[in-house]
Amino acid sequence: MSDPVEELIDALTPTFLEKNVYIGRTPLTSLERVFGGQVFAQAMRAAQNTVDKTRQVHSQHGYFIRPGDPKLPIIYEVNRVRDGRSFSTRSVNAKQEDKIIFSCLLSFQNPENGLNYQIKMPDCKQPEDCENDNERWEKISRIINPSDSEKSKFHRAKIRAIDMRSVNPVDVINPKPEIPEQLIWVKTSRQIIDKYNASLHQGILAFLSDFNIMATSLMPHGISILNKQLQPASLDHTIWFHDDFIVDDWLLYQLNCDRTGSSRGLTRGYFFERSGKLVASTIQEGLMRIRE
Repeated sequence: MSDPVEELIDALTPTFLEKNVYIGRTPLTSLERVFGGQVFAQAMRAAQNTVDKTRQVHSQHGYFIRPGDPKLPIIYEVNRVRDGRSFSTRSVNAKQEDKIIFSCLLSFQNPENGLNYQIKMPDCKQPEDCENDNERWEKISRIINPSDSEKSKFHRAKIRAIDMRSVNPVDVINPKPEIPEQLIWVKTSRQIIDKYNASLHQGILAFLSDFNIMATSLMPHGISILNKQLQPASLDHTIWFHDDFIVDDWLLYQLNCDRTGSSRGLTRGYFFERSGKLVASTIQEGLMRIRE
């Protein structure tokens, strides 16, 4: 049986094609579109290859322009915008069939000391006291459509590499309006051998930061992510890295929706280590159109 974590690492490691150009591929899936977190993370990993290893990503801002086709390779073209004394800037365009499907800007910095403040980590149950979300989704799949449960498992294959445990799971079968906040413990499903590869850990966290955001923005409306009238799509996504971390140990992902309107929802997230240290923040606006 294949190793899901190794498959994820391979997927998030674009292949060098020529100077400043890399190629990424999508693991086998039943999805009709490429998962946004995959493109976001592959673009980051491509840009990391063009920057001095002493500099780490501290922010990435991206726009999803067209849906990606999982059957086609994705070409990542990196533009070396600037290398300053402390910061480096890169832009990346992701293309399929010569059309841009995703575009982003990244900033890299040499680590340095300075003023330090952060918000407090929420008090909540520990991951050992929470149900595994992947197992919960398998139960839901069998309830909703027993004949398609295997297809659903294949559909969510990319999640096997990530262990997610919701503190208060959202009821996607019988949704009711509720406060749009989620607390989810996340980590890779096994330890990563390359423990001290900060660029890899950043790429994996960027990948999984796209999970559960849309579901959070739907919560105040009592609408499930499974609603067949829903047309969901990521519009833009940003991540900031504040400190070193390892993604094969538990991180608490706190998600809050600030605003919905004009068929869009704005949700922000924070990643905390168990010690309480805030290591990354993210924000995304997504399309949440309800079709007739």
